[in-house]
Amino acid sequence: MNSPTADPVYVNSKREGIIILIIWGLGFAWTVPYCYFTGFQTTTENWELTMTWGIPSWIFWGVAFPWFVSGVLSILMCLFYIKDDDLGQAEDEVPLSK
Repeated sequence: MNSPTADPVYVNSKREGIIILIIWGLGFAWTVPYCYFTGFQTTTENWELTMTWGIPSWIFWGVAFPWFVSGVLSILMCLFYIKDDDLGQAEDEVPLSK
């Protein structure tokens, strides 16, 4: 029995979706532990809040930096990786026969 070939639109969208989930997962894997370990301080500890560009450093490196990196990766992916697939012709675009 011949196995049917997968639709190229499905294959491309699945591959692109996996890449998007990997980017999201890496951002999540960085943000949550980093913010937990550097942003959570008890009142009994003697610590000083450090700033980066006027933002607390743990917010800058834990939230803003991965947000920026994810945005740049998304733009690069849109410009160079995502393919524009031919979806065919819609029924309302098909010329009517006379």
